[in-house]
Amino acid sequence: MSFNGDLEHFPLVDVIQLLHMSSKSGILYLKSSKGESQLVFRDGFFVSANHLKNSCRIGKVLIDMNAITKEALDQALSEQEHAGRDRKPLVATLIEQGTIDKETAFKGLETLIEMTIVEVLTWENGTFSLDVSKEYVSDEYRYFPEKLHQEILLNAQGILMDSLRIYDEKMRDGTLSEIFFTEENTRDTDASADRSGTAEITADLLGLDALDTITRKIPDVFIGLKDHDPNDEHRKAVTQALPEATNDQQERLVSFLTGISSQSHSQSTPPVTAIILLTQNELLSYAVTTVCKHENLFIFASDEEIGLDIVIEQSLGRDLHPVLIIDIDHENDGAYALKLVRTKVAAYPELSILITACCRTWQTISMEALGIGTRSIIPRPCRGCHEDLYIDQMVAFLSGIGSYLKSILPVPRTDVGRQFIVALHQLKSLSEPPEIALAVLQFAALQFERAVTFVVAKTELIAEKSFGISAPKSDGPSAPLMFHLPLEVNSVLQEVVEKGKFYYGQRSDAVLTNHLYKEIGVPRSLKAVAVPLMSRGKVIAVTYADFGSKPVSPPQINLLEALAQHAGSTLDNALYRKSIEKPLL
Repeated sequence: MSFNGDLEHFPLVDVIQLLHMSSKSGILYLKSSKGESQLVFRDGFFVSANHLKNSCRIGKVLIDMNAITKEALDQALSEQEHAGRDRKPLVATLIEQGTIDKETAFKGLETLIEMTIVEVLTWENGTFSLDVSKEYVSDEYRYFPEKLHQEILLNAQGILMDSLRIYDEKMRDGTLSEIFFTEENTRDTDASADRSGTAEITADLLGLDALDTITRKIPDVFIGLKDHDPNDEHRKAVTQALPEATNDQQERLVSFLTGISSQSHSQSTPPVTAIILLTQNELLSYAVTTVCKHENLFIFASDEEIGLDIVIEQSLGRDLHPVLIIDIDHENDGAYALKLVRTKVAAYPELSILITACCRTWQTISMEALGIGTRSIIPRPCRGCHEDLYIDQMVAFLSGIGSYLKSILPVPRTDVGRQFIVALHQLKSLSEPPEIALAVLQFAALQFERAVTFVVAKTELIAEKSFGISAPKSDGPSAPLMFHLPLEVNSVLQEVVEKGKFYYGQRSDAVLTNHLYKEIGVPRSLKAVAVPLMSRGKVIAVTYADFGSKPVSPPQINLLEALAQHAGSTLDNALYRKSIEKPLL
């Protein structure tokens, strides 16, 4: 599986979780205007890292940990220099010398990986790409001798959480820059490290084996990315994909892509659509990615089905409308694509699916594809069908695909709108707080899999009726659950009660994790809503709802919020009427 995308649209945290959950091996390249960093994975676990700052070497990390002295580092580097083909990674050399133990070595690598992740978290933009070539990973990155292979695998999720904690703490304290080394503090160490014999990816930088051929195969990535001409980047992609095309043909496509890249586009409104492209065609992947960036569309491209569910659910969790494009190559009859459509339509009803295929396949499967839920099937350029017209067809295809993709928007559920009107009419006949709260709960359960009403007490919340928690949602509201949640500081529920403000988002705090989820179970997604019911300026109840065991299905939050506000007004009016209707003594 190889994939690529934009860090602005698909954050590093999501990328790492995708690699960990899909147990992938490979090298994740992270690029920005600051330079390039790399994270190395095996079976979903970190193996090592490659920080964009040349001063952030594993040797320097170990010195700063007081694990080794500068003299010990110099001795190990000298031994490496004279080892020739028997040269081992710096960390392995230090372990065999008895200078450090394995636990310390792995802690050093973990620190280097954390520094790399924290650095990338500070980037405002950038790109990522995964290289899963087995030969490239195993031959050029000889991590450690076989006896160290198991121990060096570091848990990706654990390191990610530590990195996020470090990032949050440094941002809070205003000391984020202190995590990185300064040139003044590292000049001496860098001079010693240069004994490794290469100015590129070295063992003292990565804790990996540097082969004699490494300088010929891995480019210099530590001097920072230069200001590249987009024209050069497009030309490289086109010539690699179409080496047999004439210079004139290549330049026509390069010129088109350059024109797309150079045009300004408005980003006044954030994207609402996420494009997920599944294709084996590298040129199509590159070209569509270029177009989507111009159209300000989120784009994730992959050549393998594994991981698609994670990307779809992460898109839904960020309230984006996922559009899956399944590309069928010339030699494929489309049967696999049709099977995939059926699977994804059943799993994700909100997903829009498009198929791109050559004319031959398009004519064969188009009606069946539309019949099983494909939104559109688009004929795309095919070298196998029209070699001589391929460039012209590709330009024409790319000229229209961007605006079409941008026009695909989520379709609101019509039943939600109808039920909103029903709920408004229902509130007119209600006057008691429990029945008014139940009306809000029922409407929340229409869009979420689990919902529960909490009555606000002085220092706690008391669980009342619910949907989808103690019984299937279709069974209707349950009897009062009667478990209690503390109203603690730094809890989203406490904030809703204190401020009286509606909340919808992804949040994890101690009250949710240690109390609520112990009672109702941990949901598949942490995306949840908390709706206050107010009376006379005070929150008297909170409706909590999440998606339970199902993937996120973006709700019409504005209707839920409007209903809750109307319910509060209804309750105030009912209480006012009762107060003026009391008989005079």
